[in-house]
Amino acid sequence: MHATLKVPSPLRRFTDNQSQLDFEAVTVNNVLDQLFDRCPEMRAQLMDEDGQLRNFVNIYMDKVDIRERGGLGAPLTHNCELRIVPAIAGGRYGIA
Repeated sequence: MHATLKVPSPLRRFTDNQSQLDFEAVTVNNVLDQLFDRCPEMRAQLMDEDGQLRNFVNIYMDKVDIRERGGLGAPLTHNCELRIVPAIAGGRYGIA
């Protein structure tokens, strides 16, 4: 299956500034394995020591969180679009 992975701006430094990458794969995990082969530094940004997505990293397939489709083993749909969405945190509480 063909999949396009959209890369957010903060992670593009690991993809030679590419905003999207194309893959031929069967599952989300297959896409990530190929991504890490191409861009090894991305692994530490997305995965924890146990090989699971970091708590602050979300991946969406066709606008649905992969956790709702079976996680990393979720099968890809034909010509799907995957998006890496890192959670945003910070700021100050109580500022008016």
